[in-house]
Amino acid sequence: MLIHPMPDPIALQLGPVAIHWYGLMYVLAFAMFIALGRVRIKQPHIAAQLWKKEDLDDMLFYGMMGVIIGGRMGEVLFYEPVKYFSDPIEIFKVWHGGMSYHGGFLGVLIAMSLWARKAGRNLLDVYDFIAPLVPLGYAAGRLGNFINAELPGRVVSDQSLPWAMLWPDTRFPLHPDPVFLQGLRHPSPLYQMLIDGLLVFIIVWLFARKERPRLAVGALYTLLYGCARFFTEYFRTPDWERVIAGVPITSGQVLSLPMVVAAIAMLVWAYKVRQHGRPPITSKA
Repeated sequence: MLIHPMPDPIALQLGPVAIHWYGLMYVLAFAMFIALGRVRIKQPHIAAQLWKKEDLDDMLFYGMMGVIIGGRMGEVLFYEPVKYFSDPIEIFKVWHGGMSYHGGFLGVLIAMSLWARKAGRNLLDVYDFIAPLVPLGYAAGRLGNFINAELPGRVVSDQSLPWAMLWPDTRFPLHPDPVFLQGLRHPSPLYQMLIDGLLVFIIVWLFARKERPRLAVGALYTLLYGCARFFTEYFRTPDWERVIAGVPITSGQVLSLPMVVAAIAMLVWAYKVRQHGRPPITSKA
């Protein structure tokens, strides 16, 4: 049995300014985007598309806006609309946590479409370029969730599970003694960090090291994340859950299913285009 370490969510206090670990995880995510992107633009098949460091910096700005605005609005609209619309000022308190991956995903797609139009690039090439740079940033976000004691896992069926964890109840932050949720739980943010983030990154990064048909890299990332998220949702206490035809399905799984279906269609399209003699475009579109 483990006990959640319950670290102070504030990493550094500079007078009236509090720097939160959750915010630092986003800084880390954006830094990894730049670092991995600079490695990626040196790969021969990527260099042939004439990507530059300036493109990377420019995309990061657009991507940051997409992640923050889309992620927060996804949390508000997909998960807890009653909470946020009853206290609208809470929408802007992003340091408290609460960012939807699926909302951030849509936000980044919109932001990248705007950047692609500005830069004169094909959006599919942009998606292929950034897809391997995303999973580690997601992993950092899930680490931030763990530090904040957000997204508690379900109660474990086997209480002898070595990594089953006593999880703090964040409804009582000012209680003099730690208050824990009932039952030992799966540390689900760590599962998602390792599976949805790190494992997906390794597979997509290795796949993207060679030239692939246009959209294949982006489609593979979408497929792997959708499948990984569908799986890890079984260990997370759902925001809501429904039973359809006798099968329970959570909010995260509902939002991930369209990703899986769309990704399969994109992969079929990508390889069908190549099969018919139209190779991926490797010059700036």
